[in-house]
Amino acid sequence: MIQRFFHAWERRLVAVTTDRVVRPFEWGLDWVDDADHSLAPGEALRAWASRAVTDSDGFYRTESIDTTDFTLLGDEVSFPSPFKTPHHENNTVRARYFPAVQPSNAPKRAVVVLPQWNADPGGHVGLSQLIAKFGISAIRLSLPYHDNRMPPELHRADYIVSANVGRTLQVCRQAVLDTRRTIDWLITQGYEQIGLLGTSLGSCLAMLTAAHDPRISVAALNHISPYFADVVWDGLSTGHVRQGFGNAIDLELLRQIWLPISPAPFLERMRGKQTLLVYARHDLSFPVNLSQQLVSDFQARGFNPEVFVLPCGHYSAGKAPFSWIDGFVLIRFLRRAFGI
Repeated sequence: MIQRFFHAWERRLVAVTTDRVVRPFEWGLDWVDDADHSLAPGEALRAWASRAVTDSDGFYRTESIDTTDFTLLGDEVSFPSPFKTPHHENNTVRARYFPAVQPSNAPKRAVVVLPQWNADPGGHVGLSQLIAKFGISAIRLSLPYHDNRMPPELHRADYIVSANVGRTLQVCRQAVLDTRRTIDWLITQGYEQIGLLGTSLGSCLAMLTAAHDPRISVAALNHISPYFADVVWDGLSTGHVRQGFGNAIDLELLRQIWLPISPAPFLERMRGKQTLLVYARHDLSFPVNLSQQLVSDFQARGFNPEVFVLPCGHYSAGKAPFSWIDGFVLIRFLRRAFGI
C-alpha cells in the first residue's frame, strides 16, 4: 500500500512537467570526430566507447589553464569549458561559490555540488548554503546546457541527455571535465580537502569525476545506478527519451556505447575514497534494482560505503520531510568524512 502511494505520487509529480519534447533518434557521429566512420554508426560508436573506457584517463583528462581564465564576480565563478560545443553559451562554465568560515589551523575543505538534470538556477543553492554554514565551502556547478549555458532554442536541458547518442556521451564527458576544472580553481584558492556531492544525473557525473581525479577524497552520491543507459531506458522521468529511440537501437548496444559515462567500469577507482550511496526505496526514475546493484558492486569489492535508503521516491525526495532527511544525511556524511 505504501509503495502504491509513492508510485502514484511520483507519477503525479512527473506529470506536472508538460514541456518534455520527444526528439528523434540520432547516432550523433558528428559529435565524435575520431570514430571509425568506415563502420556502421552503431559499431563505430561501440568501438569508440570501448577505447574510451580502456583509456579513461585520457578520455577525462583536462589541460591546465592560466589562473587569469577564472573569474570571480560576487558569488559567481566562470571559466572556459575544456570541451568546446557548437553552442557558445554552453562553452563558459558557471558556478556559484559559498565560502565557509573555517578555523585557520584546519585544512581548507570544499565540496563541488552537481545538481540533477534540468535543475533550475536555484536548485541545490539552499543545500550549498547550508553546507557552508556547517564549515565546508560549497561551489554549486551549473551542468552543461543548464541555466545561462542554455542556447535560445532550448527550454529544457535536452542536449545533455537525449536520443542523440553521441551528443549525450560528449556532453556528459564535458560535465566531468568542467567539474575537474572547478577543482583546479578550488586548489588555486588554497583548498586542501575536496569532495563531491551529486544528485541523480549529478551523482553519476560526480562518481565519474571522483574515479578519475586523485584530488577527490570524499563522494556523496545521491540517487545511484551502475549504468547510464538502463536509467534512461527504464526510468519514469526519461520516458520521452526512450520514446525517441524507437526501434533504432536496443538496450544492450546503448549500454555498451554509454559505458564511458557509466559508473560500472570505474568502481575499482573508488577504492580508498570515502563514499556515501543514497537511494530511494520507491524510486521509479532510478529503478531500485539498479541502485541496489551498485551498492552490491561496491560491497563485493570489499569497499565499505555508507549507505542510506530514503523512505520515498525520486521526485518526492525533493519534498518535505524527505528533502530534510536527505539534506541531513548528506551534510552529516560530509562533516564526518572531513573530520569536522
